[in-house]
Amino acid sequence: MRPALAVGALVLWSAMTLSTTASAQIAPSRPRPAARPAAAAPSPAPRPESPSASPDNRSAPVTVDADQLENLQKEGLVVFTGNVVANQNSSTQYADRMEVYLDDKGNRIVRTVSTGNVRIITKDCRTGTAKRAEYYDAEQRVVLIGNARVWRDDNVVTGERITIFLAEDRSVVEGGQQERVKAVFYPKSQDEAAARPKPVGQCS
Repeated sequence: MRPALAVGALVLWSAMTLSTTASAQIAPSRPRPAARPAAAAPSPAPRPESPSASPDNRSAPVTVDADQLENLQKEGLVVFTGNVVANQNSSTQYADRMEVYLDDKGNRIVRTVSTGNVRIITKDCRTGTAKRAEYYDAEQRVVLIGNARVWRDDNVVTGERITIFLAEDRSVVEGGQQERVKAVFYPKSQDEAAARPKPVGQCS
C-alpha cells in the first residue's frame, strides 16, 4: 500500500494550502453552527446537493493520487508525477504528470497543466484524450491540446485543440494547419432518445 503523504494527497481544488507538515490532512473547512436555544427542536439535516446543483463547484474537494508529490512553495507550484489520477465532482483526469499552479498567497489554484497519456472523463460522461491538458479554475475550463479527441457514446469529434466548459454541456473544437476538425454523429432511435439519462457520475 502506498504511503498516504506521497501518493494520496487530499487537497481543495479551489482553496488548497499545501505545506510540508500538513499536506495530507487538508479538508474543506466548515463554519461552526450557531448555538441554539435549549428549547429549540433540531432541524432536519439538509439533503446533499448534486454537483450540478451546487452554486460553486470549485469549492468541492479534489483527491489526487500519484506516485510522487513535489511541493515548490516559493514558486507556488505543486507537481504530481507517476500514474496521476485526480477526481472532483464526478470528473476524473489521468496523466503521467500534473502541475498545479497556485495564486500569490498559495491558497487558491489558478490552473493545472497535465502531460503524458492525458485522459479526462467529465461528469456528463464525455471522454477526452490529448497530448496536453490545461485546466483554468476561474472559468471551469479544460483545454485539450495536440491530437485532441472527445467522444460520448458513439459520437466523436477530433481536432488540434478542444475546449471543454465543465459547468456547461458545451465544447469548442479547433483544427490545426495539418488537419481540419472532424466529427462523427450517430442518430439515436426513438427508444434510445426516450431512455432515462444516466445519473451524474455513472458513465459505464
